[in-house]
Amino acid sequence: MTDATPAPASPPSRRARVRAPELIGKGGWLNTGEMSYTLADLRGRVVILDFWTFCCINCLHVLDELRELEEKHRDTVVIIGVHSPKFVHEAEHQSVVDAVERYGVHHPVLDDPELATWKQYAVRAWPTLVVIDPEGYVVAQHAGEGHAHAIAKLVEELEAEHAAKGTLRRGDGPYVPPEPVATGLRFPGKALVLPGGHFLVSDSTRHQLVELDADGETVVRRIGTGVRGFGPDSFSEPQGLALLPDGKVIVADTVNHALRTYDPVSGAIETVAGTGRQWWQGSPTDGPALEVDLSSPWDVAWWADRVWIAMAGVHQLWTYDPATGTVGVAAGTTNEGLVDGPAAEAWFAQPSGLAAAGDRLWIADSETSALRYVERAGEGDGQADGFVIRTAVGAGLFDFGHRDGAAEQALLQHPLGVTALPDGSVAVSDTYNHALRRYDPATGEVTTLATDLREPSDAVLVGEDIVVVESARHRLTRLRLPEEAVKVEAVAHRTQREATEVAPGALRLDVVFTAPTGQKLDTRYGPSTRLLVSATPPGLLAEGDGAGTDLHRELVLADGVTEGVLHVSAMAASCDDDPANEYPACHVHQQDWGVPVRVGDTGTSRLALVLAGLGA
Repeated sequence: MTDATPAPASPPSRRARVRAPELIGKGGWLNTGEMSYTLADLRGRVVILDFWTFCCINCLHVLDELRELEEKHRDTVVIIGVHSPKFVHEAEHQSVVDAVERYGVHHPVLDDPELATWKQYAVRAWPTLVVIDPEGYVVAQHAGEGHAHAIAKLVEELEAEHAAKGTLRRGDGPYVPPEPVATGLRFPGKALVLPGGHFLVSDSTRHQLVELDADGETVVRRIGTGVRGFGPDSFSEPQGLALLPDGKVIVADTVNHALRTYDPVSGAIETVAGTGRQWWQGSPTDGPALEVDLSSPWDVAWWADRVWIAMAGVHQLWTYDPATGTVGVAAGTTNEGLVDGPAAEAWFAQPSGLAAAGDRLWIADSETSALRYVERAGEGDGQADGFVIRTAVGAGLFDFGHRDGAAEQALLQHPLGVTALPDGSVAVSDTYNHALRRYDPATGEVTTLATDLREPSDAVLVGEDIVVVESARHRLTRLRLPEEAVKVEAVAHRTQREATEVAPGALRLDVVFTAPTGQKLDTRYGPSTRLLVSATPPGLLAEGDGAGTDLHRELVLADGVTEGVLHVSAMAASCDDDPANEYPACHVHQQDWGVPVRVGDTGTSRLALVLAGLGA
């Protein structure tokens, strides 16, 4: 096994004196009381820029990672979310306004629909964090998750240094909370019909479940305190709901990284899976359900005699077996993308909706804008038993739109929900297209059932009607299932990011990682870093794809392929560097990049991606 020590990189140093570019965003500022800000206005404070987009589960994880730091250093630190969209829908200003409330963002947000600030800071991935010192200089950059501890240490160092220099300014920051809006639901996520005909809805932004009368409007009761938490009567942004054979409801308690059950008869809430901690690479992937960490479970469904879990946070499907009290991975590798085949080899991208339908489990795979399904392996699948994953609609991470017709060319845009229909077809809550779509396996056709919805995230059948969760309209909307499809103008999109010009032939890939102050790479039990490289199309790489333990790789681009996307996944584990401490605290840093490249004679022969530090 090779040495996991990465190639030397410049450490994050305040002596680098890199002046921070100005903050520019055509959409303007949110959470500032309609005030606009420049970096000069923030001089004297430690500024943390969080480049995020609201479709991205890793970005949502970072929002939660930063909450403690944000509260502890409220008088010296200003966090600014720079919203940098991937999907067309995310470039709509009202959608950003909604997302800021939906996910409890309690700091200023700059709406940058044209990626102007993203480009100025040479950002390559969601999420990316940039730290700016009180004098306006960039001192650190971090991509991906797991960096909150390192940034907290850096903030303390910057506070001490600039207090001594007289360049630290304490006081209230620019955050101004928006006025609360009174509605019965607030960004509801999922719904189900209880045996008595009432609806149970996950009222995600208010951290509750809500039981509604059969009219879908009248509140019968609220379940949970309504305050974010992991107590016996608390939830944190709950999403998926499913009825169990014993009459209880299983709940995907998403930001608590747990599964809970709710008994509609007694009102009792019980944790049945998860520890409340987020799963990281290297953690157990099966075992007693209450001892295994989960990662942002987004939906649940009862199928094949167990609960299936759309584990959005790690791009997998897991299962929970109530009979044995165990959980385990059922499908997916944790790599993000669209790859079919045997369950253990498949790739997903934020699976967010599940629907059981006989011998198939349907999946809304949101980041690939895809409708996929699980079924038992058969003849010709290359395996005697087990499950296989197939794609009905969807092309990959970067292709999306609103196009009906034959499934192989139809397009969705970040769907979050899927519903089995009585005729064997499925309805797709096509969230970012504000539409309800239908896929018919018998004909292989995709049609549009309804438009003018607002971020539909789920739907349930009630007789001949379908009740849609209009998440951004904060309501359930009842529709009669139409006999004819709605005619829509076809549109197709690709994620718009500037391609990196690379030279043909050899390409050196370096992932820059510098352990935080007081820490070192943890090599006590073997290599502490991991690098996985692949490409779209696969023929882009002649050499260098696959997994390894070095954070650098010599790639060779294939002759004749002029453009594509390099997929790079990196992980590094660092621990406290104190020989006297037998049990040092350790942290995992990880990120996935999709880097568009264009091959040309004037291109670079080195591609540097910053996981943590400076030096790209």
